[in-house]
Amino acid sequence: MATPGSFAERGADLRLDQITKSFPGHTAVDSLDLTVPAGSFFALLGPSGCGKTTTLRLVAGLEEPTSGTITLGGKDVTDTKPYQRPVNTVFQNYALFPHMSVVDNVAFGLKRRRIADPMTKAMEALRLVELEGSASKRPAQLSGGMQQRVALARAIVNRPALLLLDEPLGALDLKLRHQMQLELKSIQAEVGLTFLHVTHDQEEAMTMADTVAVMNGGRIEQMGSPQELYELPRTAFVANFLGQSNLLDGEVTGTDGDLLVVRTDAGSLAVPTARAVTTTGRVLVGVRPEKLKVRTAEPTPEAGRNILGPGHVVDVSFSGVSTQYLVEVPGAGRVAVFAQNSKGGPRVARGTEVWLTWGVDHGFGLEAPPASGATPTTQPAPGLQSAPTVGAVA
Repeated sequence: MATPGSFAERGADLRLDQITKSFPGHTAVDSLDLTVPAGSFFALLGPSGCGKTTTLRLVAGLEEPTSGTITLGGKDVTDTKPYQRPVNTVFQNYALFPHMSVVDNVAFGLKRRRIADPMTKAMEALRLVELEGSASKRPAQLSGGMQQRVALARAIVNRPALLLLDEPLGALDLKLRHQMQLELKSIQAEVGLTFLHVTHDQEEAMTMADTVAVMNGGRIEQMGSPQELYELPRTAFVANFLGQSNLLDGEVTGTDGDLLVVRTDAGSLAVPTARAVTTTGRVLVGVRPEKLKVRTAEPTPEAGRNILGPGHVVDVSFSGVSTQYLVEVPGAGRVAVFAQNSKGGPRVARGTEVWLTWGVDHGFGLEAPPASGATPTTQPAPGLQSAPTVGAVA
């Protein structure tokens, strides 16, 4: 393995100031301000068309911004040509030369730039990704995951100030993708380079990145650590894109100590004031499905717990590690619950009358949409539907 930090000679921070990119009839990136600290693993996460790939192309120099500035390591590179920027990109399709050996692929850029001792440096990069034993092979002789590691070694060997990852694991199967997520994170920690990772896969972003910026409509909706974004989303979009949430429309009627009291069509609910984006008027009371418990007998009201029900189980989906229940609750619509299968398979059958409870501290409050009559949102987010969960059934 390479000496920790040996590839980090030129690591630098990235700063975007009021970056806008407009195309005819469409603004892909809208007045974007973003700072990626040197040496961090940073993810831009969002659905197709949100502007994340355009942002990556702007940083790489493959697109020119309509306005704004891009600074890398304190140097303005807004008008710098792509080949003049200390940036390398790892693409989903690897783009390896099929007629060259693995080590020649890695050394190719070094040779073109007439860097001294290119083969030694290439072998060092291959050792870092644990492929030195495959140096003489052709790309076609390697698995998809191994080819991805070759592409990564080829990028790292150039010692870029910034490494851009454009959906790098999208072509891999699920098991290999999970393995590569851990390997990429380990390699980034060892080499110390700045990684900017663009992806639509929530699990991928949460697994690898130190900081995640969720993009929507060319803007950043929310930015923070994966845990912060998941536990305390600030918008309905983030709540349902990064995982899955139940959102119940209600009206703030007052406070009870450090809690907001919210009247919904399904009854009165409480939300910590500190976990609410807005504290007056209409709000959405949110709770993650794994925070809910299913009760087959009416629970006794107690301080610190919300109760919904009675309702009826309308769907039961077994996914191995957990079971997802959909519960129809009058006034609340369909509410999703994830229960961990610690004692076998599903324990509540379809049609059973149940009550739902959750700790008040697990909820959050969001600004309600302008339109009236909003209904709970339990839309699953791609990539996290089968994520391990910790609900309970009693």
